[in-house]
Amino acid sequence: MQKHRFMGLVIYVLLVCVSLTAAHTVFLEAEGFDDLGGWGIDQQSMDQMGSPYLLAHGLGRPVADATTTVQFPAAGTYRLWVRTKDWVAPWKAPGVPGRFQLLIDDKPVPITFGTEGVQWHWQDGGQIRIDKTSVRFALHDLTGFDGRCDAILFSDESGFVPPVTDESLSVFRRKMLDLSDPIDEGQFDLVVVGGGIAGTCSAISSARLGLKVALIQDRPVLGGNNSSEIRVHLNGEINQPPYPALGNVVRELDTGLRGNAQPAHHYDDGQKLAVVQAEKNLHLFLNMHVFQVRTQNNQITSVIARHTRRNTEHRFNGILFADCTGDGSLGYLAGADFRVGRESKKETGEPLAPDKPDKMTMGTSVQWYAVETDKPVSFPECPWALPFTDQTCYPMTRGDWDWETGMNRNQIAEFEFIRDYGLRVAFGNWSYLKNHYKFKEDYTHHRLDWVAYIGGKRESRRLLGDVILQEQDIVEPRPYPDAMVTTTWTIDLHYPNPKNSEQFPGAEFRSIAEHKRIAPYPIPYRCLYSRNIENLFMAGRNISVTHVALGTVRVMRTGGMMGEVVGMAAAMARKHNTTPRGVFRDHLEELKELATKGVGKQ
Repeated sequence: MQKHRFMGLVIYVLLVCVSLTAAHTVFLEAEGFDDLGGWGIDQQSMDQMGSPYLLAHGLGRPVADATTTVQFPAAGTYRLWVRTKDWVAPWKAPGVPGRFQLLIDDKPVPITFGTEGVQWHWQDGGQIRIDKTSVRFALHDLTGFDGRCDAILFSDESGFVPPVTDESLSVFRRKMLDLSDPIDEGQFDLVVVGGGIAGTCSAISSARLGLKVALIQDRPVLGGNNSSEIRVHLNGEINQPPYPALGNVVRELDTGLRGNAQPAHHYDDGQKLAVVQAEKNLHLFLNMHVFQVRTQNNQITSVIARHTRRNTEHRFNGILFADCTGDGSLGYLAGADFRVGRESKKETGEPLAPDKPDKMTMGTSVQWYAVETDKPVSFPECPWALPFTDQTCYPMTRGDWDWETGMNRNQIAEFEFIRDYGLRVAFGNWSYLKNHYKFKEDYTHHRLDWVAYIGGKRESRRLLGDVILQEQDIVEPRPYPDAMVTTTWTIDLHYPNPKNSEQFPGAEFRSIAEHKRIAPYPIPYRCLYSRNIENLFMAGRNISVTHVALGTVRVMRTGGMMGEVVGMAAAMARKHNTTPRGVFRDHLEELKELATKGVGKQ
């Protein structure tokens, strides 16, 4: 059974006997294709739509085919369905950018996919004749504009209808993929979920102090917003009083190069990977998405993750856990207390808080850039993208952090919509500059070279700890006995750009940042663990702060120092067989001694 699940990229086939005739159903997860070609895996909305999917992100140039070979149980006539969507349909936009074909032994199925449906659904591909049992399939992109495919389904059973509801589809997937029992990855002292800067520093710090650590990351690279996939440089100062040794681990991961939306080497994924792989106590699990948590007596006992490429499930048992997901996903699944949005002035007394509470958050950046070439470069018309004029377009060759969307939307439940709107904006603006702008000759030799499809989030859930840091703590400042990680960034809060709101009412995509300067302020340790899940730490933008206080603590060097402290506190907790709260209550001075020494390499 275990060997069967580990077939990895082999496509799973279920045979169902109906009456006296064998009926066959063949189910292919697109992300399990043997060769992904130019298609990428997108797992960002996995919790909402049930699966990762393949994305043809070619910037207007069709990507190479994704291919696989499938063994059918029998030749014959099958009904075909492809789970996909028309990704611009929510805006009722003209044109269909996400078109693709399914090739069977190099011959295209007559139906073009990705052409209909606001929601993910099974698009009917009609009756298909399969003449042999070994069949080669290919996903053939037609546009380079983010066509997407989740799964492919064949059935010769009369009257078969693919599952539609989320629950029935989940049951169907599990049955087809034989996911009855997760693979046991073993027992760990600390399980860190999320491989951004905060999570990576948590894992490195605790591993160097002797803990057996699992670091689970749902992308193929480490670094989160500082990876080559998102390309945000590190901000905030490290090595600050009262603990100048904090930040030494961050420094090991930092290229020192500045600038957002720059070429991939600025963010050096390999550098981060090498530091992690050098730790003998640290076990790295890339492409693993945690979707289920098991708890007992207000403690997490294990997490279940699904491999986004192989579609296998894996169980990680642990004593301590750290939520470094940014979205607070681990804490949410465990039942941790959390907040979303802005608290009111009445609730917190913060001068920067709004008069009434709301669900507004800082948004997600979809950054991009173009490069100048020696020859003229064309770019397609994009009638389905956001329309621009000479008055509303942005004549530039790089979209920085302020290309920011979704501030008035749910950054978790609506994230695919938020990211897709960012893509419509970037492609629409660039197409206008290339094809219609009065100064379009200025862009004749420019090629759109990179557009992020992994969104750079700033804010979603904030998990609540024994201290909820707020504006007055930072500004007055208010001292805490467990003051640890020094934040140096301004209270930096983002809002829709007023001019952009005027031009695109209710559909803003540019932001402004309002800064309130602060003196360096040490964040209390009690912001770094959950107040109601007894063995849960957190580090990064999902720690225990108000919306206003998040403005200063959310930058990545600061988050990395949080991770260093979490790793130290986890070592103290294991040494003394206690909880994160127990470290504060009974072993704070020892934690301070460790923070003074640090765990960075010279």
